[in-house]
Amino acid sequence: MRSRTFFIATVLAAGLSCSAQSKGPATPPAPAATPAHPAASASAKDTYIIGGSDVLSITVWKQPSLSGSLLVRPDGMVSLPLVGDVQAAGLTPPQLAHEVTARLMKYIQDPNVSVVVTAIHSKMIYMIGEVTKTGPVEMTPDMTLLEAISSAGGLTEFANKKKMYLLRDVGGKRQKIRLHYKEALEGNQTYDLPLEAGDTIVVP
Repeated sequence: MRSRTFFIATVLAAGLSCSAQSKGPATPPAPAATPAHPAASASAKDTYIIGGSDVLSITVWKQPSLSGSLLVRPDGMVSLPLVGDVQAAGLTPPQLAHEVTARLMKYIQDPNVSVVVTAIHSKMIYMIGEVTKTGPVEMTPDMTLLEAISSAGGLTEFANKKKMYLLRDVGGKRQKIRLHYKEALEGNQTYDLPLEAGDTIVVP
């Protein structure tokens, strides 16, 4: 009797073990999608094209005498110790860093160079309509919709916040993009659009 009971218990245990193995481990839930915010991405900074009158911070690691803040001259050049004039306009920050690194290798072993755009004076966006200050506004790195409106002194009391839009040239064609000012102001970064040089913000 005991042997029969033991045999039944063994069969049941084996069956439960096989059932558990067949189900396998539970699949972890997919992480929730995070709203994309191009203005905050590093790629936006890395793909920016430097222009005349922009201000750059060029840092050579452990070489303070070779580092500093430089203004891009109207001819597109910057002047650096040891290497002299370097073409900056038309390049991205990583490209300029690569160029400076290549030139410094003649004087320094394994130079580590970084380039950051600290002020944009070569590119403008434009404000039209019910803002305190209409006209061109100098861009700042990764400028967004709310930052541009703030730079223009904010909206007037007559602004129609529901009908604001942005005009942008894409591939030679002008596009009209509806703006969601209220949502952006409430902290929804999806609607605090990153701006591009030449953008026009219209506030009816």
